[in-house]
Amino acid sequence: MEIIRELREIPKLSLALGFFDGVHLGHQALLATCRELAENAGCSAGIVTFSTHPDALVFGDAPVLINSPQDREFLLKTQFHMDPVVSLPFDKALMNMSWQDFIRLLREEYAAAGFVCGEDFRFGFKGQGNATVLSWYCQQENLPCVVVPEQTIGGIRVSSTYIRQQLEDGDMATAVKYLGHPHVLSGTVIHGKALGRKLGVPTANLRLPEGLAVPRFGVYACSCIIDGKRYPAVTNIGTRPTVEGSGITVEPWILDYSGDLYDREITLEFHYFLRPEQKFPSLEALKEEIHRNADETRAYLNTISC
Repeated sequence: MEIIRELREIPKLSLALGFFDGVHLGHQALLATCRELAENAGCSAGIVTFSTHPDALVFGDAPVLINSPQDREFLLKTQFHMDPVVSLPFDKALMNMSWQDFIRLLREEYAAAGFVCGEDFRFGFKGQGNATVLSWYCQQENLPCVVVPEQTIGGIRVSSTYIRQQLEDGDMATAVKYLGHPHVLSGTVIHGKALGRKLGVPTANLRLPEGLAVPRFGVYACSCIIDGKRYPAVTNIGTRPTVEGSGITVEPWILDYSGDLYDREITLEFHYFLRPEQKFPSLEALKEEIHRNADETRAYLNTISC
């Protein structure tokens, strides 16, 4: 409710509408168009999205997601400078709302004075509202409205579904290409068995949030954001077969950082897949490989920072 009160103080908003999972290049085309629309109208650019995927309620089965709601908001606000970001709870009342009432809600509660959406955007009861309906409505009401066409790379449509598949296949380079930014995952550091510390490679242990696409088990070149500063990090996703681990964990070794991170939130940016997870014959062999992966990570991050 606090967000709503803040929004009501804003005279007008141009709103980009959608779920924005991953905030990929297709979404970014919407955001750029929304900012341009707002600038031309002399108002602010904002986002209206949903806190949970509509399919979870409509069909009882939501797709696994690229980002948590917190990471989605982090990207929209910090990287793409969209503010405010409104996450509506997709409950039965919203699911059963007519498309007319949904637009009325946006205009009356969120001061909407223009809209941007993708070609496949649907809204209102049983998806009876779509991009064509929204354009027609805005024309009748003399409101600006832009429907942004789908984006393609090499003939392949940029979509959250395609990117999720690349993550699960371990093709992080392609996922990053279609995202237009590193894959982002945030979490709270929890206590582990401190085996990494004993090896001289102290790792932070994160639980992979439920409902997210699990990147292929393996080791990744990452950046880790702590208090707004980026550090290189070698991150393992998997079950730690060399030490007979259990459950899926995310374990970054954050290079060039020393300090207590327990119970603190960190954000990982995944850049590149280094190797599959594997079982090593000894802890010493594992340690040597992790140090080699650290050198690879530094070298890779140097290439993308040039």
